[in-house]
Amino acid sequence: MSSAVIAKPVMRGLLAKHLWFHLALTFTLAFAGTFKFVVGDSRKSTYADFYKKYDAMKAFEVMKDAGVFASVKPKK
Repeated sequence: MSSAVIAKPVMRGLLAKHLWFHLALTFTLAFAGTFKFVVGDSRKSTYADFYKKYDAMKAFEVMKDAGVFASVKPKK
């Protein structure tokens, strides 16, 4: 029967190593959450307000009269 030698776990500095990892993870998630609430939700409400008042046919007519489309002739 052969016996293998198992390496001892490194315990020195283990708490500090784990604390730095979890601290970095906490700040990253806090930043992501803050960014979502500050930027993402405000953009979402801004887009919702824009599309409440947006008339696609009116915008199409304006672009058609400006000659933006090659397949649609503008009014003269």
